[in-house]
Amino acid sequence: MIATVATVVYTHNVAIGVLVGVMLLGVFFAAKIAQLFGIRKTLSLDGPERTCIVEGQLRYGSSEDFADAFNFEEAVDKVVIDVSRAHIWNISSVQALDMEILKFRRKGVEVELIGMNEASETLIEKLAIHDKPGALEKLMAHCGRIS
Repeated sequence: MIATVATVVYTHNVAIGVLVGVMLLGVFFAAKIAQLFGIRKTLSLDGPERTCIVEGQLRYGSSEDFADAFNFEEAVDKVVIDVSRAHIWNISSVQALDMEILKFRRKGVEVELIGMNEASETLIEKLAIHDKPGALEKLMAHCGRIS
């Protein structure tokens, strides 16, 4: 509000003041939402099993952070992705989940996805390919080689 008033006083134009206020609101909102996503990882003591607990909102803006959170060079036999504390919002987040699951499977790692809420599960069932036959081949044909 202070920025809006200061801009109006400085420029003598209410439209510019409102524009500055709306832009600042968008920036602050995006910064706040970005803090609402995270992944906690634990390694089992009795064997090479990694559990990744996803917390927050998995959407377009957090898909890249989601993808960056996984280490494919780690020697594990199984990865459990727990999304019980998360919500999957859109196709870009489903694609990010697909990519990470398929990258692990390509390296021979068993992947288990647990804890989906009803809305996320519905979205995954409609859009995901990681649980469909021939998923890795389809993804490689569509996107090129998976890195």
